[in-house]
Amino acid sequence: MTVATSLIPGLDDIVKRGDPRRRGEIASAIAALFFQDASKLRPELVDLFDNLLIDLVPHAELASRVDLAERFSRLDNAPPHLVGQLARENEILVAGPVLRRSPVLDEAALVEIARLKGQGHLLAMTERPTLSTEITDVLVERGDRDVVRRAAGNAGAIFSAGGYSELIKRASQDGVLTLKIGQREDLSGEHLKELLDGTLDVIRRRLSSVVNPTRQVEIKRAMASIEEAKLPPGPRRDFSAAQRTVLGLHRGGHLGESALLGFAKAHKYEESVATLSAMAGVRLSMLDRLIAGDRYDPILILGRVLNLGWPTVRALILMWYGPHRMPADADLEQARTNFTRLMPATAERVVNFWRNRRTI
Repeated sequence: MTVATSLIPGLDDIVKRGDPRRRGEIASAIAALFFQDASKLRPELVDLFDNLLIDLVPHAELASRVDLAERFSRLDNAPPHLVGQLARENEILVAGPVLRRSPVLDEAALVEIARLKGQGHLLAMTERPTLSTEITDVLVERGDRDVVRRAAGNAGAIFSAGGYSELIKRASQDGVLTLKIGQREDLSGEHLKELLDGTLDVIRRRLSSVVNPTRQVEIKRAMASIEEAKLPPGPRRDFSAAQRTVLGLHRGGHLGESALLGFAKAHKYEESVATLSAMAGVRLSMLDRLIAGDRYDPILILGRVLNLGWPTVRALILMWYGPHRMPADADLEQARTNFTRLMPATAERVVNFWRNRRTI
């Protein structure tokens, strides 16, 4: 340190009363001394450099401050107060390097900066190799779209349960964010379900195509659980026997309107729905949910697409009412009128939508 004082005589006087431009030159000279043998400096010497530079560096030109920030950001023993000062600069070219990588910045400083500074500072922070839940909570709360996307894509970031929920809430309006969250290794099963439940089908399919096989299985399991939760309350139907029956009819070449009419007249709900599913190409669980709803409109739509005759559609409607209820003649006549007026193209569009729900 005697070298420094010999090179820069009258240092205290220059720091306190000297020309600001001269202070910038002196800051660069002192920093150069620090970098000469930085790894071997004892802690007390680092503190001495810290005390000298913290008052000089603000007076250096922007290019010099940017260079100092870049070089100090890569040192494990950089002057801590100076690094904190650089990180808090409004000029992101200066603050950015230390926010991205400096190991000297402690968590308290990072949280404070995240709470007070602008989006450029937050974005730089998302590139740190690790981010604690305290930091990511602030990033998710205050960050704009780019900040949140970058944080979600950082494998070293850790999110609290609340942070994850907020991320997923924002992902409902952001397909790119959905893809980034869906590929995170620490995504829990419950959070995956929450993510998928608010996501468009096209994004679900895209996500399933970019994740690893294990996550693909998790997505399918989560979607099955979501679909199950949306089913109407009450006991779940077992279609396994009905599916075997329908498969046998198909193999024998007897699967068609005649078999469907027989099932409907006998009030065999499972066989009727399984037959409609096979004939229309709509997933069985979805068709069950649609037909078990509070309206029989899906029956009319399927009937029009499959070119069923009115007797078969009528039998399906009576099956929908159940063996212990009988609709009024006027209601059946209205249903027949609606069925007749239903445009095939309109019905086809609706059924195509149901068919597209078959994949994630």
